[in-house]
Order: sequence, then structure tokens, then C-alpha cells
Amino acid sequence: MWCRNCNIETNERTCPVCGQNTEEDLPIEVFWCENCRIPIIETVNSPSKDVCPICRRKTRYLSSDIRPVFPEEKLLIALLLGKDPLLYMDCSCWASTTRYYIDGKSLNVPLKTFSEANTDLLAEQVKVYSKSIDYTAFDRSITLFVKANQHRLSYLRDEAFSFVRKAAEKFKEENIVISFSGGKDSTVTADVVTKALSNPSLVHIFGNTTLEFPATIEYAYRFRATHPLAIFMIAKNEEQDFYDVCEDIGPPARMMRWCCSMFKTGPITRVISSMYRSQQILTFYGIRKSESVSRSKYNRIEDNAESVKIQQQTVASPIFFWKDIDIWLYILAEKIDFNSAYRLGYDRVGCWCCPNNNLRAQFLSKIYMPEQSKKWREFLIAFAKQIGKPDPEVYVDSGKWKARQGGNGLASAGDVKIRFTNCTTEDHAKIYRLVRPFDEELVGMFVPFGKAAPELGKKLLRETIILDVRTNVPILSIQPFNQDGYDYAVKVRTMNVADHDDLQRMVGYQIKKYNACRKCLKCESICRQGAISIVGDTYFIDPGKCVHCKMCMTAKYLDGGCMMDKYLRTK
Repeated sequence: MWCRNCNIETNERTCPVCGQNTEEDLPIEVFWCENCRIPIIETVNSPSKDVCPICRRKTRYLSSDIRPVFPEEKLLIALLLGKDPLLYMDCSCWASTTRYYIDGKSLNVPLKTFSEANTDLLAEQVKVYSKSIDYTAFDRSITLFVKANQHRLSYLRDEAFSFVRKAAEKFKEENIVISFSGGKDSTVTADVVTKALSNPSLVHIFGNTTLEFPATIEYAYRFRATHPLAIFMIAKNEEQDFYDVCEDIGPPARMMRWCCSMFKTGPITRVISSMYRSQQILTFYGIRKSESVSRSKYNRIEDNAESVKIQQQTVASPIFFWKDIDIWLYILAEKIDFNSAYRLGYDRVGCWCCPNNNLRAQFLSKIYMPEQSKKWREFLIAFAKQIGKPDPEVYVDSGKWKARQGGNGLASAGDVKIRFTNCTTEDHAKIYRLVRPFDEELVGMFVPFGKAAPELGKKLLRETIILDVRTNVPILSIQPFNQDGYDYAVKVRTMNVADHDDLQRMVGYQIKKYNACRKCLKCESICRQGAISIVGDTYFIDPGKCVHCKMCMTAKYLDGGCMMDKYLRTK
């Protein structure tokens, strides 16, 4: 919580100094002025919430949140509904998550309208009529909208600027980063932070997931060109191909979005590590509470190890309490360039094939990205056949693929299963199955346990002893082993510890990583010291950097000890 009066942060809803309310999430309502044909943003308790600030006439409640509908989308909706293509061009059009508002009148477009539409025909019609798109009415409406909501704009700007300055106080200027995705929220965040700190030279990190909308890449280049003083870094996974990974472990699903770690968080971690080593940084993110249930549980300033994806950063969210209409009010009032995908009707512009995308987004992609959409659908159908779905096209077109869990039907699913036998000749020793030959990479994965001392092991057995870093007492013995039923195996014995089972559990996590690692880069993001890196096809832990915190082997931070456990586990 934040007290605007005292400009201090507190955990209480009431400021302990001045007693004022510290809750920034003041509920808003959107009202409609029939005379001016614009929405008015008001807080729920505002005494003047039903009066238009321009014409002073009475307004009426419209919605809890809306976004502007640009002329490109007006054209498409008219075509979709079989109307005159230019029918809505002179109207003041807005939209919520469930309906459109045409001059303040509700227009519900059922989801099946999008799923059953002839997108090939619509794409051709859009090409024909796009030359007739007219921004005259839209610009006139937006001018009035901005004028009528100056009070809201001033509040948003002042509060966000104050928050940014306060959050940045504890960090050196060079350790402040802006996370830039090319979406509207990160666009506003970048502008707010740059202006609040009066610093056009801040570091911006753009995570190019390789699954961006073409418009997002175009916008990133425009942003870079129009912000020449900003340090603009691009984080991109050049080593992995999205479709190849999908072939191996299956496409991402709502509860299994491995793509985020592999193609976004991981590459960003690498850029941060290369720039800051192990220094803690402050990253300003465009996270908003209203976006999802999971994000509503975040704190506005977050450095909790369980919540922050990249442990090296403290995350601050200047626009955490803003609604969609607030975002657009700021963009349109400040005349900020933005991603042109929003003009087409997208309300979110993350990865174009994200399983969290709704039917309307999929509909838009079929029109504006037909080749990519066709390729993705064909892949999903082939995957559905591969895992034994009897109705693959229905499975894909109904969206059931988005709800899949685990690695059922995948050959790679066996890699995350920890198979072992107890050694019959030694106490506290287990023989683990490996999917490839024992080598030094596996030995290196035991660095978090302590100091590797191969000189203390039996050379003929290729044994390595791991010493406790505090006492120098041996706690683990590792050696390659021949075991019936296993092509490759390793024997691991625990010693001189109070809880042998707990230590073997963490050993199992490292064995799982060795067997199942797909270079998801999650481990790199977890390590605060930058000790973990994936070099080529090798998982490497730098003994000189590792502080033996064991976060990379703790289920609290890494469920199942390896991200692949979640994606490939089967019942």
C-alpha cells in the first residue's frame, strides 16, 4: 500500500502516520454522455459521477471497463455482421471483454460468430475496403474523451510518477530497467518511468519470444528509432525453435506454458546477467491487477523469491491499479505511438499463438496472419493424432488442446520419471537410471550440494566425493554404475547427514534435470548469483559463483525439481 499524503509505503490500509486511506485500487465506473458521445471515468464514490464535465448533462452507467474501437476494427465488425462496411465509421465505438458499445448502445457479438466466420472471405473484403477507413470521427471523439477525463488523467499521472520516484530511490540509476514487450501496458510503463525520472537513457529490455505479432516487431523498431538515447537490449532465444520444442514436449497449454521460461524469462535473464552480473536491479513492469486472477495476487513492489521469476530483480508496477480505459486515456492524451495490432481489434498482443488467447484473437489472426494460423492449426492436428485423440480436428478447433496436462502420449515423458533401485551392499545408496552415459556434466550438477573432491574418491570406480562446504565432511559419493535393466546408471550414496531421505530427494531432482533438461532456462532465472548456465547442450554450474543456497533444488521454487516434470509428468 502507498500513502500519497506522506509518500511512504506501508502494509496497512490506513497510513500509520497521517491516518489516510492507502488503498490505491479505487474502484471506477464508466459512464456515458449521450450528448458528447464519450465515456466518462469516475471513481465509485465520486459525487459528480453522473454529470458530464463538458456539457454538464446527466450521464448513465455504461460498464466497469472499456477500450476504444479503432476504425480498422469498426470496418471488420461491420463486415463480420454482414452490414454496410462503413456503417460504424462515424460512430463512437468502444468495447468491453464481452460486448461492443456503438454510440452508447450495447451490441453483443456471440463467440460463435467469430468461430463460424468465413475468415478467408473477410480477409479479402478487408483488403478491398481498407482504403475507405476514415479517422475523422474517431479523432473528434478521442479529443472530447481526453478533455472530459482530464481529472482522471492528472490523478493517474501524479500517482504513478510519485510511485516510480519512491521505488527508484534505493537503486542506482544504472541499475534501473524497463521491461518492454511492445504491448500497451509496457508502452505506458516505459513512458511513465522515463518522464518520472527525467531520464531518457534508461535500459529497456525487449523480450522477442520469436512468437510476436509482426506488428509488435515493427513497433519495437519504431520505438527504438524514436528513443535514440535509451539503451535498448533485445533478449531472444537463438538456440531453440518453437516448433521443434513442441514436437518434443507438446505445445504449451494454459497450465503448462513452458514457452514463457524458454523464450522470454530465460533470454531476459541472460541479458540481465551479462549486464549486471550478480547485482540486484529494479525492473519496472507493465503488470496490472485487473489482467488476471494470478496477477491480482501480486504486490505492487515485489521481491519475494516465490513471486519473482528472475531472482536478480525487484519488480515494481507503476500502473498496477490501472484499468484498460486508463491505459488508453494516457496513450491517447500523451499522443504516444503504440502497437498497430490494437487498431485491428486485438486487446492483448503477447505471443500470437498463446493458449490464453480467446476465440476473438484467434479469429483476428486467421484474417491478419493466415499463413501462420494455418501452419499452427495443422501442427496441432498432427499432434492430436500423435497422442491418440480420436477426433483431432474437434480437439483442436474446440480449444481442448489448451487444457491438456502432462506428457501423455509423448515418448519424452519417460525422461522425468526417477527410476532407481536401492543398493544391496551399501546403506543409504541408490542406483539411478540415466537416459545417457554418465559424464562430468552430471558430476557438475552436484556443485550446489558442496565441494567436489574427486581426489578423495576411488579412482578405479571413477568416484567423486562431495564435501559439506561448512565442515569439509563427506556427504555424498557419486560413481557410474552397471545395473541390470538400465542402459546407463549412477550410484549415489549419502553419508554423515541427519536426514538421508531428504538429501536423496534433492539428488533425485538433479538426476531428473540430467535426464530431462530441454534448456527451458528456468534454472538460470532462479539463480541469484548467475552460477547456472546452459552452454550448448551442457548444463553448467560455476563452482566459483555457486553459494550453495539450494534454491535450484527446492520444490518451493522449482516444482518437481525440474520444470520438465510439470510438462512431461504422466498419471
